[in-house]
Formats: sequence, structure tokens, C-alpha cells
Amino acid sequence: MNNSTIKKSTLDFLKKLSFNNDRDWFNEHKDQYELAKENAEAFMDALILKMSAHDQLETPSGKKSLYRIYNDVRFSKDKAPYNPRFAGYLKRTKPLLRGGYYIRIKPGESRIACGFLFPNADDLKRIRQDITANYTDWKKLLNDKTIQKHFGLLQGEQVKTTPRGFSSDDPAIALIRYKQFWFERKFKDSEVIAADFLVNVNNSYKAIRPFFDYMSDLLTTDSNGESLYR
Repeated sequence: MNNSTIKKSTLDFLKKLSFNNDRDWFNEHKDQYELAKENAEAFMDALILKMSAHDQLETPSGKKSLYRIYNDVRFSKDKAPYNPRFAGYLKRTKPLLRGGYYIRIKPGESRIACGFLFPNADDLKRIRQDITANYTDWKKLLNDKTIQKHFGLLQGEQVKTTPRGFSSDDPAIALIRYKQFWFERKFKDSEVIAADFLVNVNNSYKAIRPFFDYMSDLLTTDSNGESLYR
């Protein structure tokens, strides 16, 4: 098996599962699932190896990176037993390195993403304080041509009101209202199974490093720039 590519058969299995989302069908095709899962894990192993050349990751293996394909239907209106995708998350080595990488392989809906989806209250306050103090630096960072080439504009949920402690007249108020700092890139099915998919994913993740480096410095120092982890 070529560990660096997503096979067409993996996407084909996910397509079939989306139309036959029941336990009987899944059990009858368990061998196809195992092959597809093995392919996804091998791809993630190859991605981790490639990314380790330029980043430090806590996630040790493709197997550890992937979410379960089984849905937890106990508290969900959607009672379909399976989520027809292979998705995973790669963690950077904390506490000094912040941010994380997400990937989803799903026919017609594949994408990668990275950033800060659920920053805790203290981190969010620190980020907002830095935005208002260093708005010019933030504009330069978010307008970075390499980041925009791979991901486009910053995404994420925003609050509708002015966060407590900030002014609605602040020139940076539109950015201050963000409570998530997230970047996404979509891929067509033909791109997912292409030989250069691994390279493209790795290059995109590498492109976000100026943002991650800035955020890591910000979230591991106090307001005086002193390290929080001495």
C-alpha cells in the first residue's frame, strides 16, 4: 500500500456508507471498512512524519489522530449509527506550542483546517487585548500572502455585542468580536486521491506557522513579555 495517498476505494466506501448507514450493511462490509481505515491511518502516519520535519506534534500516530466513525446517538436527533468520513486532529506540543490541525476526508466535503476553535476564557481575553494593542501587526499577519493563498480569510464565530472591557469605537472591534480564530481549505475528491495530496496538506499546514508562532508567543507570555513557563 502506498502510505502517502488516499485511495479511491476509501472514498468509494464512504460514499456507500452514506447511502447505507445502518449496522447490518456495515457489518456485511466490515472488511472494506478495515481497509479504508487502514488507508486513512497510513496517510496520517505519513503526514505526521512529514510535519515532524518542521513542527513538534504530541499526536504519536495516525491511529491516535483519527476520530471514531461510530456516532454517539444517545443525545442526538440524528440516529444514524455512523459518520461517513475519516477525520482527525493533530496536536502541537504544549505548553509552548499552541494551535492544532484538523483534517476531514469525506466525499464532496473534504477539508483541512487549523487554528483555535475553542480558546478558553483567559486565552481569549489575552488575544483580544493583544489585538487592540497591536492591531497593525494583526492586520499584517492576517493579510500574509502565503496564508491567504492556502486558506483565504480568517474564519470563526463572532459575538454580536462588544466584549466586556473593550470599546465599540476601537478600530479593531470587528476582529475583537471573534471568539474563534480558524482557517479552512477545501479539497475536491480528485485532489484528495491525487499523488500530491499529502504534499499539499503539509504545505498548507506549514503556511499557517507565522500565525501559530505569533499566537504561541502571545499565549505563553504575560503582558510584560515574560515567559509563563520558566
